[in-house]
Amino acid sequence: MLKNRKWLGDERRNEILTLLKNTAAPITGGELAERMNVSRQVIVQDISLLKAKNYPVMATSQGYILTENNDTGEGIKRIVACYHGPEQTEEELLLLVDQGVRVNDVKVEHPIYGDITASIMVSNRKEVYQFLKKMERTKASYLSELTGGVHLHTIEANSEKDLDDAVDALNEAGFLLTGEPRH
Repeated sequence: MLKNRKWLGDERRNEILTLLKNTAAPITGGELAERMNVSRQVIVQDISLLKAKNYPVMATSQGYILTENNDTGEGIKRIVACYHGPEQTEEELLLLVDQGVRVNDVKVEHPIYGDITASIMVSNRKEVYQFLKKMERTKASYLSELTGGVHLHTIEANSEKDLDDAVDALNEAGFLLTGEPRH
């Protein structure tokens, strides 16, 4: 239906916004490119132009979303400081989603750039495995590798108890940064 149509720039960007507004699930750049009958690079440029116009488009590990679709204000958020090597990322993320929380992002403090935040947006095992598979496929490095394993996560849940349980699980697994010297 949309695939065979030739879209003009502004019209295409408006259609991208419409698609993002009408779904709560992320849409990949490849899927948008196919629907719009353009290259993935054109979509990347379109998303950049939308962001420059202050549309709340966020790139996540699963695709693009409008933050207004996913940040309802109903969830309770907490920032947790964590510490572990890249080989323990799977264990950490699964531990968190198994406690009923969504891991919104990862943040590190870079000595030159300051705070660097990247969206993760995983809330179940399937999304964690998709994220990890994409990391492996692209051979990308984890942000925490820039800081020797120290990083922050914004986690979100429907209750304080779920957040408390997640923090307790991180602590029990040895992932919670407590201020005590690490060996």
